[in-house]
Amino acid sequence: MDFSAELKRLVKEVEAGIERLLPPASTRPARIHEAMRYSMTAGGKRLRPVLVLATAEMFGASTQRALPAAVAIECLHTYSLIHDDLPCMDNDDLRRGRPTAHRAFDEATALLAGDALLTHAFALLAEEYADDPTLAHSLSRVLAEAAGSRRLIGGQMADLLAEGKADVSAEELQFIHAQKTAAMIECALEFGGIVGGANAEDRKSLRECGRHLGLAFQITDDILDATGDSAVLGKTAGKDAKAGKFTFPRVHGVEVSRQMSRAESDAAEAALGRVCRDNMFLSNMIRSLIDRSR
Repeated sequence: MDFSAELKRLVKEVEAGIERLLPPASTRPARIHEAMRYSMTAGGKRLRPVLVLATAEMFGASTQRALPAAVAIECLHTYSLIHDDLPCMDNDDLRRGRPTAHRAFDEATALLAGDALLTHAFALLAEEYADDPTLAHSLSRVLAEAAGSRRLIGGQMADLLAEGKADVSAEELQFIHAQKTAAMIECALEFGGIVGGANAEDRKSLRECGRHLGLAFQITDDILDATGDSAVLGKTAGKDAKAGKFTFPRVHGVEVSRQMSRAESDAAEAALGRVCRDNMFLSNMIRSLIDRSR
């Protein structure tokens, strides 16, 4: 398998799906739809939607069947990034290699664009899977759980609360990113499994794979931020340290963090190995994400 070619194929499918499944920029009022598309078409790794498509295909589902679920999760992820970058949160100027939404437009428009993308994610699941209400319900339930106050939003809240502390324990740091980062990667893998008709045991393994992959991904991002590679990150490197954020390198040191990232990556591959399908692409995907920090 040519991993690079396969990744490009899936990313191209995601980009086409975003173009088709988002309201046109000219839809009235145009400013909000321009802002939604500005953030959604900014590129990036497309990690979460690619994981949806690749997992669905692994279970025999077509790309087109899985595409609305993939775009939905990217809508929700992008909403979280828009809000995360706002002055009241991380106050960042750069995202996916270009000005953040509140810099390109204004703070109020960015806030509303995030709200609209969050809403659109659930609308997509309801509308595009209307022919299978059980599937639509299952996807909506999993997405709501992953994005709610116990997971994604809860992790963001815990992250903000940690900024005011003199010290943060390793356990608390783990909790923050198991919710803030790993929850949506778990969701992406399970989304693909759901669309592909995976059984309960395979879905459990996919969630476990996503949890470990999410932590490995976050640790790697923290290492890249600490070592100052904005080009790889697509956002302002070194900002975590300036903001006094607690990161894996700050708590554990860079070298120990690298060891932790590798251990989480290995655990993700082990969980994926319990899914009895051809998982070569996903296995290569896991390794490529972690190798960014080398």
